[in-house]
Amino acid sequence: MEREPMRIREGYLVKKGSMFNTWKPMWVVLLEDGIEFYKRKADNSPKGMIPLKGSSIHSPCQDFGKRMFVFRLTVAKQQDHFFQAAYLEERDAWVRDIKKAIHHIDGGQRFARKSTRKSIRLPETINLSALYLSMKDPEKGIKELKLEKDKRVFNHCFTGTCVIDWLVSSSSIRNRKEGLLLASSLLSEGYLQPAGDTSKAAAEGLSDTSFLDLSDAYYYFPDSGFFCEGYSSDDDVVLKEEFRGTIVKQGCLLKQGHRRKNWKVRKFVLRDDPAYLHYYDPAGGEEPLGAIHLRGCVVTAVEDMPDTKKYDADNILFEIITANEIHYYLQAASSTERTEWIKAIQSVARTDFLPFLLDCFNIRTHWEDFPPSTEGLALGQVPALRRPEGVL
Repeated sequence: MEREPMRIREGYLVKKGSMFNTWKPMWVVLLEDGIEFYKRKADNSPKGMIPLKGSSIHSPCQDFGKRMFVFRLTVAKQQDHFFQAAYLEERDAWVRDIKKAIHHIDGGQRFARKSTRKSIRLPETINLSALYLSMKDPEKGIKELKLEKDKRVFNHCFTGTCVIDWLVSSSSIRNRKEGLLLASSLLSEGYLQPAGDTSKAAAEGLSDTSFLDLSDAYYYFPDSGFFCEGYSSDDDVVLKEEFRGTIVKQGCLLKQGHRRKNWKVRKFVLRDDPAYLHYYDPAGGEEPLGAIHLRGCVVTAVEDMPDTKKYDADNILFEIITANEIHYYLQAASSTERTEWIKAIQSVARTDFLPFLLDCFNIRTHWEDFPPSTEGLALGQVPALRRPEGVL
């Protein structure tokens, strides 16, 4: 008796409709022989199935302007299916596994996940995904700066010269000419984004090379929290203070509405310093639907909700209670993912809460004034401080 195809990867992706140009979040399951997509994770029957035999995958797909992290799957009958991930690393993980599944099924083999995979190679030894992670390393990577040009301030970005300098110093290339080729590949694959008119014009083909080794050509990492102040174009939007924090974690979760109590898929972006959790419509729109200020919040796992339908709960809920006592109920795709989100939110809220607490009481102290460890404290619980001299 033939066994059922093994599930290789599953999660939320945004899919473009085949008949209408609408993008909707779907629960997508990659099998050994095809891709199934569901309206909801709890559904028993898929809305559709895409066979992988004879298919090809293309990434990045830049057919949709500002819509980032899209890849295209073309089936044997030359029909295109478009999917959008929440962030760069997620897109690359889906593309790698789909490519491998296609390769194995076309060769008559079963999919077998290995601990290491080879990426697209520039020459033989270059792995763009690994290189991207090294470039973003807080200690040894490219330093993100605040740069000024044409009465605008570009935050969380760097120059083209800085990129080539880093590639040379890290021994990734032998000379600056090779660096231009490698940086252009990083740009075309979506690992780097142009910021400002000079770099954007080059990326659009108005220069000899798509990437510029210049000190006035600016670039940024797609998940860096880049924003531009001053005169703003359609691409460089002036963002509020709450968007200035470093992105700590992002991905899709189910969120319960406050009025209708229904559940919808939302893309969440967690930022640190200041601690905010923004949520977006994953099908489109650059502006967030809402923001959760995490300073002084409490976040806990929830096992049951009285007003939630049985098929919606699945024991992977968690709750955020803000300092002004607004309750948010969220649902992860697995218990492991729920734990990761809870720990990440607790971490950024804790670092944002302690300085605020000291300011409230006008206390100036040193870290040695705290207990040896604050790890055991519940979020929102005040650590014991030694009373400063002169304070009754």
